[in-house]
Amino acid sequence: MEQGTGVFMQAAIDEARKGLEEGGIPIGSVLVHEGRIIGRGHNRRVQNGSAILHGEMDALENAGRQPARVYREATLYTTLSPCAMCSGAILLYGIRHVVIGENSTFMGEEQLLKSRDVHLEVHDDDTCKALMRQFIEAQPQLWNEDIGR
Repeated sequence: MEQGTGVFMQAAIDEARKGLEEGGIPIGSVLVHEGRIIGRGHNRRVQNGSAILHGEMDALENAGRQPARVYREATLYTTLSPCAMCSGAILLYGIRHVVIGENSTFMGEEQLLKSRDVHLEVHDDDTCKALMRQFIEAQPQLWNEDIGR
């Protein structure tokens, strides 16, 4: 496990809470390279009227353009299992390591990522699960919209 994993997952959780406070969906993510956060983000679909700004996409966008080497060496931390779109971005940019807060609320494309040799760590984090559970109970239509139902 990368040194500071707890700190980085906490940063992703903090991003998820920001999203919730802004009236959005509580999913957060950070991109870490050489022990420091180079991009952070949270789901901004509601706030920005965006079709694509999931937490992982927002973190990648906020990291700015990076050399391919940086993505290959980076670790992406996300509070929820990555959907097909976010998994596609992980594969496109060659990110080799993803740390997932939880996957019981939503199981993303983990099998696809594993089949392409992306190392996944699932933490089954109680805080991540509680954030999602409370949100889904309060906003089921918004959650279903976010996952394409």
